[in-house]
Amino acid sequence: MLAAGTSSRLSPLTDSTAKCLVGVSGIPILERLIRSLNAYGFSRLVVVVGHQAAAIQDCLGDHSHNMEISYVVSPLYKTTNNIYSLWLARNVIDEPFLLVESDLVFHESLLEEMLQPDRIAISRQLPWMNGTTVTLDGEGGVSAFCLGALSCADAAHFKTVNICSLSRRTWRAVCERLDRRIVAGQTGDFYESVFAEMVADGSLALEPVFFPAERWYEIDTLADLEAAELVFPR
Repeated sequence: MLAAGTSSRLSPLTDSTAKCLVGVSGIPILERLIRSLNAYGFSRLVVVVGHQAAAIQDCLGDHSHNMEISYVVSPLYKTTNNIYSLWLARNVIDEPFLLVESDLVFHESLLEEMLQPDRIAISRQLPWMNGTTVTLDGEGGVSAFCLGALSCADAAHFKTVNICSLSRRTWRAVCERLDRRIVAGQTGDFYESVFAEMVADGSLALEPVFFPAERWYEIDTLADLEAAELVFPR
């Protein structure tokens, strides 16, 4: 779980706490995520923290139900992006795993189809959505990533939900690409740029899992938070 960012777009709520601890209809985003992971029997959670790291650690402790929790601290969270956060986790993950960003709320049942390796959650686009999209090939697999360009907002593109599952083999290949980017000083990139490169050269195959657009929300701004509370009422 990536939870290191400063989340400045959600200020002032995130001035004194982490984004994942902000409540959606009274329930912190992080608590919703933990409930979902526990429901599917996850045994270990690695959280990459930075901004307000102590608050997250105080909230979670070392265990949550039967799930062991460990932390990777990003010392450069103010000046780096999520590619650096994911790279920091390379030495503590050596198994198939689910990669989740910590600003998502979704219906718990949607995780079930993600519990197979090398899958990526996607959604049809709605006006509130922005960021990375993907296109699909004739067999339904991911054929390309489009990293946030406005020209990608059409029916042929599907929004990434920022949840993916990776096999051990895929993760090791991703780590090699992450190493190259970090050594080259590209710490301000998004990790999706690595996925885009690998899909383009045929070294990564991801199966899409569709999340209905009305059953998930990504919290980036105060407007997002207000809208999410309509989708996920108290």
